Amino acid sequence: MIKFSLFNAPVSHLKFAIAALTFGSLLFGCGSSPSATTDLSSANGYVILAKTGISNATGSTIYGNLGVSPAAATYITGFGLTADSSNTFSTSASVVGKIYAADYAAPTPTVLTSAIGNMQTTYTELAGRAPIDTELHTGILGSQTIPPGVHYWSTSVGSAGGNLTLNGSSTDVWVFQVAQNVTIAAAYSVVLTGGALARNVYWQVAGQVTTGSTSHFEGNIYSQTAITLGNLASLTGRAFAQTRVNLDNNAITQP
Repeated sequence: MIKFSLFNAPVSHLKFAIAALTFGSLLFGCGSSPSATTDLSSANGYVILAKTGISNATGSTIYGNLGVSPAAATYITGFGLTADSSNTFSTSASVVGKIYAADYAAPTPTVLTSAIGNMQTTYTELAGRAPIDTELHTGILGSQTIPPGVHYWSTSVGSAGGNLTLNGSSTDVWVFQVAQNVTIAAAYSVVLTGGALARNVYWQVAGQVTTGSTSHFEGNIYSQTAITLGNLASLTGRAFAQTRVNLDNNAITQP
């Protein structure tokens, strides 16, 4: 097996609780169903991390920390930021957690640089896992049940019909490798059954991820471009974008 190590950032002497991508480590079996070996629910990392900005059109309740780098705090919009006296982070009535930006006081810029670097490294490592199948259901995931494992699509992935079900145990892992975009219809849901956990679901997407209004999504999204959640859409997972994350009255909970 290949050991897949993710980043654990130390907490500073200022006690600012920012751990970049503290997912512990995963073991992925090439060509077989990968298995999780670490309890990721206790991670004190980011729920949203982006390079160029995070926007919030209206509303939204975010449970977890937010971070942008190399962008400055002015590229975090729609949250009504209140700077902490230490100037290492901000708070918002919409966020149950802390908000970090590259222009805040040390050590925030250094920690964010490491977090962004590890986000990109993790994206590449996820993309390099050996799939157990390719082009499953021709990329139309509506009304399907998908087992654990690494699944690859050279095209875009979308939804049609009913919900997508991921059925497996609490130690099973799903990795979805998508070479183009992921587009989820309005009122569509990703449903976990059999004990499956959102923290063990990974979406490695080269294009954009877009979810429709009132949809529900599960898993950790690693997008090489942008992530956009439709009005009143919800996410149990994390949104990591190498450009920006766009929100509109969404509920996002770190798993």
